[in-house]
Amino acid sequence: MDVRAPMILLAALIGLAAPTERVVAAPPVMHLSADSEARWVSFELTPGNQIRFRTMLNGRWVDALLDTGVTDSAVTARFARAAGLKPLVAGRADAIGGSVALSWTGIDRVEVGGLVRTGGRVAIIDADPRVTGSAPVDLFVGSDLLADHALEIDYDAQRFRLLPSGRLPFRGVTLPLRLAERSGLYLSELDLGGRNLRPVIVDTGDGGMVSLTRSVWRASAPDTVRTTTAIAWGLGGVVENEVAVLPKLRIGGLAAEVELRVEADTGFSARKGAAGRIGGGLLRRHRVLLDPRAGRMVLASGARADWPVTRSTSGLMVAQESGRLRVLHVMRGSPAATSGWRADMLICAIDGAPAAVAPRDWATGAPGRHVRLTLCDGAERTLTLTSFY
Repeated sequence: MDVRAPMILLAALIGLAAPTERVVAAPPVMHLSADSEARWVSFELTPGNQIRFRTMLNGRWVDALLDTGVTDSAVTARFARAAGLKPLVAGRADAIGGSVALSWTGIDRVEVGGLVRTGGRVAIIDADPRVTGSAPVDLFVGSDLLADHALEIDYDAQRFRLLPSGRLPFRGVTLPLRLAERSGLYLSELDLGGRNLRPVIVDTGDGGMVSLTRSVWRASAPDTVRTTTAIAWGLGGVVENEVAVLPKLRIGGLAAEVELRVEADTGFSARKGAAGRIGGGLLRRHRVLLDPRAGRMVLASGARADWPVTRSTSGLMVAQESGRLRVLHVMRGSPAATSGWRADMLICAIDGAPAAVAPRDWATGAPGRHVRLTLCDGAERTLTLTSFY
């Protein structure tokens, strides 16, 4: 399913903190090649701001996601069946959206750039394809593979590489970075209104910009900020959060306008003892170095550093479905909400053009614009775009 408009609000919130069940497998042995600095891996940035690339697992090519929000690397049940990977131990893991069933299996070899790991285990999960948009992946590369090394991500050039910990290939703003003791999640900090918030999870698999728990947000929220609602998908299911746009949020010496999601105090961040998360939507504005063993995250402003946040002016969150657009969520306080739109309505045409080929910016256009939407039952509605958060 092709999820549309505005994509920043529909970014997946993957996150997977796996338990510690034991599985009989060859002991993991990791080797970083001497030429790893030259082993750049090209990637595609998904519409949900996630890093999608191809690599090798047990001698098979696999589409993968670079995901520091995953404790243990995981493959989909579909790939496991095709590759003959047998589930050995069943369990459950904590994920964004709730608990997910999984099983463990041993593997022979996995490669990521200049890194090769032989032996060890991976989780097998039934991943909802919506967490990665219209191009599903079969491998989630997590902290167990990445954390012993420095990870450099060049978002402008759409490439990354793994380096020996301690390397500093570029200069920028430096923030503390460490691994959570039990989960292995990457932890750093940020500043909101002069208040230091820590720890915050650094999650390359989360396509959003910044998330905070509700209690942290209430203690720090500026009085003038308006909020609405939006949905996103985690491995544990659909999540509805409050959403706001902050004119300035500081990470180290950098400040930028950001879209903020407010999670329930029972959400993933709070369950991991964190104040919130920094996701790919914010990281993609920078050149990034993540080196938890050296205790640092380095950010240098990239070409997208000053890009404005994309805001919905319609309040309709929709997905492409067989040439039609299905309404997934109607944002609180939006023109769509005040004019009677509901989830599951089907749109067949926009300003007279078939929904499948209509421009994607109709839902985020200039306030005051009138958009003519034809429902699939033949009814026609006019929606006036408005700034509502």
